[in-house]
Amino acid sequence: MARRPQNGGCVRCCLGFLLKFLAFLQAFAAVSALLYAAWILSRWSRHHHLHLHHLLPDLWFACAVMAAGLFYCALLLAGYVAAEINSGCCLCFYTALAMAMMLVEAAFASQIFLNQQWIQDLPYDRTGELNNLVSFVQNNLDVCKWAAIATLATQALSLFLAMVLRAMVSTTNVDYDSDEDFVVIRRPLLLAQGAPAYLPTTTDATGVHPDLWSSRMRQKYGLNSSDYTYNTLDQNAVPPQ
Repeated sequence: MARRPQNGGCVRCCLGFLLKFLAFLQAFAAVSALLYAAWILSRWSRHHHLHLHHLLPDLWFACAVMAAGLFYCALLLAGYVAAEINSGCCLCFYTALAMAMMLVEAAFASQIFLNQQWIQDLPYDRTGELNNLVSFVQNNLDVCKWAAIATLATQALSLFLAMVLRAMVSTTNVDYDSDEDFVVIRRPLLLAQGAPAYLPTTTDATGVHPDLWSSRMRQKYGLNSSDYTYNTLDQNAVPPQ
């Protein structure tokens, strides 16, 4: 029972390391989104007065990119912490957030592929960076396609590892609870027997009690009757005349 948790702990450690490594790789995409949004706002502020009331709806694209980058960073941080401490609650939280993000990405990708006029349904971006981004993707379609596939594959693998770790943590907790459910029945080391009629008080040089030996001899030859009973503690007393 002691080796199984150790082997399971080694496997959980390896899976946790892979999950943290994948989170580190995805951090480049999250930080890139934050830097890109910061660059848009910085470029806009050099030519215009940047106020908070101008962010929405005029600068909605920069705000959306920054919000996506912040959410992605928070998600990766939650995954890293969950892989570090192997907590079932943190892993479940990370799994739910990762699954929700992948569903949103799938809905956005389906909208782009199914609706050719999707850009017209969006609000007007005064910075013009949305059109620049679309033109860049169209001019480098192969590179962007493989980058998107690699990002989605990394996210899917991270989600799978988190689900496996969550299942292993649950199994370990169940095993520990079942080990504690065993009822230990303790029995006395020596069976209760009748107390001896006398207490041995002397011991010879070999460590043997002569009174105990004499008691066994009387029991063997049937000398324990009342006619042969005498007090072993008064062996040195003078018998009555």
